[in-house]
Amino acid sequence: MRTGPVARERRHTLHFLAELRPFAPVFLDTEVDMGRVLAHRADGRAGGGRYSVVSYALHAAGRALARHPEANAAVRGRVRPTVARYPAAHGKVTLDKTLNGRRVVLAAVVADTDRASLEEIQRRVDHFRDGDPDTMPEFAGVRVLHRLPWPLRTLAYRLGSRPLARRPEVLGTFAVTSLGHRPVDGFHSVGGTTVTLGLGRVLDRPVVRDGAVAVAPIMRLSLAFDHRVIDGAEAADLLADIKDGLEGFAAPVPVPAVEGATDERR
Repeated sequence: MRTGPVARERRHTLHFLAELRPFAPVFLDTEVDMGRVLAHRADGRAGGGRYSVVSYALHAAGRALARHPEANAAVRGRVRPTVARYPAAHGKVTLDKTLNGRRVVLAAVVADTDRASLEEIQRRVDHFRDGDPDTMPEFAGVRVLHRLPWPLRTLAYRLGSRPLARRPEVLGTFAVTSLGHRPVDGFHSVGGTTVTLGLGRVLDRPVVRDGAVAVAPIMRLSLAFDHRVIDGAEAADLLADIKDGLEGFAAPVPVPAVEGATDERR
């Protein structure tokens, strides 16, 4: 057996998990017919656009949260808890990245998903997915955190993430995480925000329509919520609105500047 310290590149994950201890999670899930999303996505690829399932989820969730402002919030404090409700929905996405040669999970915030177009959301997602975290300025704080000694590292993380006013830019007001690029049907995750969405893979499954069995592309969608902020009825309504937004998705595909580009990524 070999023992040693936790890799420096994973220190931010340990601090994040330590800050989640007060969270009171409750988990919901549903199934989403992704037929209209996949049709739009295919049209986009044919026209040179690039759209990921995560971007559709950010788009639908941002608009749903605009209709559920009680859920677009955060709480802090135990003796005298304080709730902050935010005027815009900022989506945190998790990223499978390599930092200093080690595979790690990093997070980035896509701002204003309640009013940004799908194209604008996708551009931001592409920026974070394609960029190098060893040099990107958006991850400079993480790189500095890794170099600090333990007492200063803990203090710096708390000062950067705990203030309610800083939450939207650091943690977002909701989170989206996906493992659908692998054979994962569904999972539940707590992303440090009042609402976290978990996306599974899209798979053809039997469904009943008008009393007959049909086949449709189905995705398992989970929602974890902080019971300190909202109750189950509000969370269920929000999940239903996000489901409706994905199943009823309709948006024009823009004329691309460069033709022929394709992207099969989520």
